[in-house]
Amino acid sequence: MTESHVVEYKSLRKAIGPKADISDLSKTCVCLANAQGGTLIIGIEDGEVSAPAGQVISQEEANLLLRALSSRSINVGLADPVIESSPNGGQYLHFKVHPSVNSIATTSDGRIYMRLGEECQPIRSEDLMRMAAEKGAFQWELQSSQRITLEQLSTEEINFFIVRARQSDRVSQFVKTKTANELLEYFNLIQPDGIATNLGILWLGTPAQRARLRYPLAVQYIVYDEREQKVRKETWLDYQLNPLRLLEDITAKATELHYYHELPMGLYRKQVRHYPAEVIRELLANALAHRLYTSANDITISVYPDRMELASPGGLPMGVTKDTILHERVRRNPHLMLTFQAVGLMEGEGSGYDLIYEKLSRDAKPLPEIESSFNTLRVTVQSKVLDTNTLLLLDYLASFYNFTQKEIISLGIIAQHRNISATALALALQLREEDRARSWVGRLVDWDIVLMRGVKKGTEYIINPKVYAAAKLNIKPSLKTLEPHRLRALLEEDLKAYPGSLISEMQRRLDELSVEEIRREVYAMVKDGILQPSGANKNRRYALVPKNK
Repeated sequence: MTESHVVEYKSLRKAIGPKADISDLSKTCVCLANAQGGTLIIGIEDGEVSAPAGQVISQEEANLLLRALSSRSINVGLADPVIESSPNGGQYLHFKVHPSVNSIATTSDGRIYMRLGEECQPIRSEDLMRMAAEKGAFQWELQSSQRITLEQLSTEEINFFIVRARQSDRVSQFVKTKTANELLEYFNLIQPDGIATNLGILWLGTPAQRARLRYPLAVQYIVYDEREQKVRKETWLDYQLNPLRLLEDITAKATELHYYHELPMGLYRKQVRHYPAEVIRELLANALAHRLYTSANDITISVYPDRMELASPGGLPMGVTKDTILHERVRRNPHLMLTFQAVGLMEGEGSGYDLIYEKLSRDAKPLPEIESSFNTLRVTVQSKVLDTNTLLLLDYLASFYNFTQKEIISLGIIAQHRNISATALALALQLREEDRARSWVGRLVDWDIVLMRGVKKGTEYIINPKVYAAAKLNIKPSLKTLEPHRLRALLEEDLKAYPGSLISEMQRRLDELSVEEIRREVYAMVKDGILQPSGANKNRRYALVPKNK
């Protein structure tokens, strides 16, 4: 088990001994409890995967620590500590921190923290209302305010859900063998006493029963022209359909989402949809699954000539931002999502935005633009293809290589930019450190599809010019795609014509290259004895070292 947003390692010195910091440990427990819960492992040092050899922890020490943590935190559920041993014999403590589903966890001095990514951060006063709403969203699914019995629900909808769940490859065989009532109870659609939950009414209810939900599921689809005037509108405000049938009906009637570009490809023409089918389905499924069901707003799909905007009630779940959405996994409506997976509406936890990024990158389209506020989450997807040559290049490479999802996303980003720094790539991939990009681009570099130049944070990635040549793409040569040895030759030619130049003067003449690229290569050429500097600081000029005759 490695550290993540639900797993935290702490040194034993933090918990036991003269340097113990119980307050810091209790803060970590509060962070985990206010998010998804998690595991607190005490006794493993930073950067290690095993406890120190010879480390021993007594059950009495573990019990005292549990008591101390419980006294320093409020509304935090801690399971009894378990003493475990690493392969080397060293012992460590394993704590389970339960999520505070219906309450807000705090430290004993009233401070509130939450796990955001892999960091523990204090909750600002303006976020308290949002957190309270998030906690209420967990309760919505299992409430049964209408007191509707199983016999009063729609027989057709009950049979529909049971058949789809039993046919699903995402439901275990053990669950499939349950009786009809047991299956519905397992998915929290009915309570043990036969009363339908809000989740059950959403799936199994009649239109009249769905309409009486406090905030029923409603969708509007609006098409605009070039002047942003409404030209067509479809609505789903009558509550006739369960979530799966609703999604299928939306995709069938939203004809503008099926439009496509036709691009020349040799003797043939390639059709590229404005919006990939998988992207539309995932965005709609996410809007239905993650919307805030304690808000009265509708889901709205707005289609313009150049883009589609999908807005759903409630911002991103606490713990997720637009800059971490590719990696963070938070369920706002966990029981609803379980039913979505069971009927095939969603692939599974965490697969949505990975797939969206992959499909948009594969079609050389911009990545989604995400805006999140307290009341609304808005996702914008552009219809255009950024660069036809990039699309054709990706088609060519896909016919020879079996890329992973990570590699497709990385390759699409690098190809669209032609030249991108390691820092910018890490930012686009929402990675915290540039070296983590290795698992995303490693094989691309090994296969010579992508070239690296520079070191550490100065590293840049470019598509190998030989790949363009092999794909027979008519791409105008660009300084951005120069291989390192060609960049050096270009600088030598420039200094032959303009000896004694400042770096800024070289950059003005080679304006496609950044100052950083030229400076890095110039410094390397000085180190290799190719260039001779003169002057100091900003007035330093460079010339070629005369060759011995």
